[in-house]
Amino acid sequence: MKIVRLEDALTLPFWRRPIGLLFMMALAMPIAFNTWSALLNNFVIEVAGFDGSDIGLLHTVREIPGFLAVGVIALIIFIREQVLGLVALVMLGVATGITAFFPSMTGILTLTMLSSIGFHYYETVNQSLQLQWIEKARAPQMIGWLMAAGSAVTFVAYVLIVMTWQAFDLSYAFVYMVSGGATVAIALFCLFAYPQFEAPHPQLKMFVLRRRYWLYYTLQFMAGARRQIFVVFAGFMMVEKFGFDVHEITSLYLLTLMTNIFVAPVIGRVVGVFGERRALLFEYAGLVLVFSAYGGVYFFGWGVAIAATLYVIDHIFFALALALKTYFQKIADPQDIAPTAAVAFTINHIAAVFLPVLLGLLWLVSPAAVFVLAAGMASVSFALALLIPRHPAKGHETVFQSRLEIAAE
Repeated sequence: MKIVRLEDALTLPFWRRPIGLLFMMALAMPIAFNTWSALLNNFVIEVAGFDGSDIGLLHTVREIPGFLAVGVIALIIFIREQVLGLVALVMLGVATGITAFFPSMTGILTLTMLSSIGFHYYETVNQSLQLQWIEKARAPQMIGWLMAAGSAVTFVAYVLIVMTWQAFDLSYAFVYMVSGGATVAIALFCLFAYPQFEAPHPQLKMFVLRRRYWLYYTLQFMAGARRQIFVVFAGFMMVEKFGFDVHEITSLYLLTLMTNIFVAPVIGRVVGVFGERRALLFEYAGLVLVFSAYGGVYFFGWGVAIAATLYVIDHIFFALALALKTYFQKIADPQDIAPTAAVAFTINHIAAVFLPVLLGLLWLVSPAAVFVLAAGMASVSFALALLIPRHPAKGHETVFQSRLEIAAE
């Protein structure tokens, strides 16, 4: 396979440049993963008879590969990051495609584990490649456009589900096979159609855990814990409490995607103009309010319209998480990006290994308490984000360095 340096890639046709590959991968992953997610709650409730405890166990299993994402460091010793990311996409697509053929608890958990390995290893490599291949000045807005592209292709997939699910009496097996197969086809095309791109800074192929990245690690941990509550229980609430059918829950997802298609690029521009500190503070403050309101759905019996509105707002706030990526890009040594991406994914998923199953048990007692806990986590994240300097850089990772430098002057 031909190796092309990043500076030489500008001579290639636009679609064969590194940014073209990033967009193709951004299109491929959501087709399988988001279709799987959209059908999951209905599939496990209707076909496998899952309750809140079971769904918590499933998501705990799903997050184990994220906890083991540090294994990417060992793999990139032997496999180029670009190849590893595309092979992981193939694995995600294949596992998604055959999900409905194994409707037992054991079968669902096994395929969830396999698809999750593909998803998390792809996401680890994808984040690393984005930060290596995109210049710092362009990173916030370009990552926003990549997010918008993923939302756009997911939007198309969900529209097809909404329009055809009842009209053609589609089965879970058919939809999973089509979505998984599409992801596999795009990944294989990328594997053979693109050259291997060489970044100017060779990546360390060893475990990297640096003290000066402590705030980034801590924010990643809190983000992972908080995200689990939304991913596991927000959609589950819509199905269990309000009885949403497949086409109804998918319609809700469509609304969030349509919003993100337009909002994500704007968020990228906002992060570029106002900085990571302000963007993350705004995100965490908004999430405190949203999760508190989720609890109000149970405490005060608020209706489906409020719950659905909160779901959409929640997605908008989570798009601001791209600021955490660009914060790290600004403070990192260039050669640390790949190994730290793997370490960060592992840290992000520490809580994911035990939190869903424990909160699944709490859900059986008090669903509102689950969301109140999430609001508390968002409050902790807000406090931590106050430690990000207005202009982060290497040696300037937190406000403590800023104060020390001012004192020294």
